[in-house]
Amino acid sequence: MQWSNTVAAYAQAYAEKRKGENIVAGYYPEFTGADAVKLWANEKPLYDHASNKCVGGECGHYTQMVWQSSVRLGCARVPCKANSQYVVCNYDPPGNYIGEKPYDSWVV
Repeated sequence: MQWSNTVAAYAQAYAEKRKGENIVAGYYPEFTGADAVKLWANEKPLYDHASNKCVGGECGHYTQMVWQSSVRLGCARVPCKANSQYVVCNYDPPGNYIGEKPYDSWVV
């Protein structure tokens, strides 16, 4: 691996956009944005609101989806190799701040 100032500049510009993000790849041509959302929503049982922790697995996609202050969403899907699809959703303002809960308990 070799350092690239060009790649680093791209990473810097990307990071400065400060958008929350969920990414998934599906391995069949019919994989849709709705399929991606279902996958992320399936993380809900892994999130414990009382402790504000993921229990037994990953739940960061779910918490970004339900982040109370994220009010704008944009998603895109692009084809990849071997009939897979790449789905990206960005959230603005971003969520998943360490130590903060995604929503107030009275919202649920």
